[in-house]
Amino acid sequence: MESSDLDLFVTWDETFTDYDFGPSHPMHPLRLDLTAKLATDFGLFDHPRITVSAVGGVDEAELEKVHTRDYVAAVKEAGEATSLDEPFQQEWGVGTEDVPRFEKIHEASGRIFQAGVEAARAVAGGGYDRAVNFCGGMHHAMSDRASGFCVYNDLAATITTLLENGYRRVAYVDFDAHHGDGVERIFWDDPRVLTLSVHENGRFLFPGTGFANDIGGMQAAASAVNVALPPRADDADWLRAVDAVVPHVLREFDPQILVTQHGCDGHRADPLTHLRFSVDGMRETALLARSLSEELTGGKWIATGGGGYSILDVVPRAWTQLVAIAAGQPIAPSTDTPERWRRYAESIVGRDAPLLMTDGYDGSFAPWSNGYDPQADLDRAVMATRKSVFPFFGLDAYYD
Repeated sequence: MESSDLDLFVTWDETFTDYDFGPSHPMHPLRLDLTAKLATDFGLFDHPRITVSAVGGVDEAELEKVHTRDYVAAVKEAGEATSLDEPFQQEWGVGTEDVPRFEKIHEASGRIFQAGVEAARAVAGGGYDRAVNFCGGMHHAMSDRASGFCVYNDLAATITTLLENGYRRVAYVDFDAHHGDGVERIFWDDPRVLTLSVHENGRFLFPGTGFANDIGGMQAAASAVNVALPPRADDADWLRAVDAVVPHVLREFDPQILVTQHGCDGHRADPLTHLRFSVDGMRETALLARSLSEELTGGKWIATGGGGYSILDVVPRAWTQLVAIAAGQPIAPSTDTPERWRRYAESIVGRDAPLLMTDGYDGSFAPWSNGYDPQADLDRAVMATRKSVFPFFGLDAYYD
């Protein structure tokens, strides 16, 4: 089946920008607005094979399949309170510097969570082959606590809904610069779910987890796979690490559906991480996700956004490409950004918008099959992961 033959479900309406921690917070809702405007100006939201769907209020019965009832009640309380004391903040993670309270935080966070449910239903129900929830990707939220800008875990909602709809092997791949700790923890002991995260080493970056020897719980050994990249890794390093681990493990796990998180905070312009990726490298990982879904799952693929705090230069281009690739309509990197979008973005942000959909990287890297360099920090990190998990899949860490 050709990529252009697949129907795509996209969750979006302007109410997603209600997830707003305030003007000084890195996760500014403008990043979502600028993404939607760019996708619109490229004609993606009018494409005949793309359905753009709004999401209503959260179904609390669905919410409590992932999050504890007490935690949900605490989030509601936070949205109604005028202030939150320190014990409340410490217990529930809401009202902190990372996750400030705001009015209707439950409703806004719940809408993103519900988008994860609806994306899974769209694909599991057979009406769509793929879905994109670029407003989602809240991978740090725990079942009973907010963390890392994330209140409710829409990715866990997506995976839980897929499991309920008969899927028995769900592969989750996280390309965010930060370790996907919340998703991993929720499915730590579930052998039906493979969580694979490629991220900056937790010794240097929040949340401080996701090391090579973190491989899942006693009931699900090797259900978690972690590749911890050294700081300052660039596109070629990142893609080499992905090439060395992701396709090999996925092929052995043999998923029925692929769920991917495409946080773009590994970009060299992002203010919160130490990685040096480009939008072109991010385009390559989206293309790889599409290719692997076609190879392994008959094209069944659900993708989300995630982190990303360079709200003008990076996020809109990265996630517009994600939507385009999922739709089978990838945008050539050399393409000009639409003039109307640039004028709109510049009128809001007050500086020049990117002129092209590229940062100039050609996508080249040295495949792992070319050989292993024990003197290279990157290769040592990759080999640590391969040694930790490859034997569980019948793979040889050195030769496969």
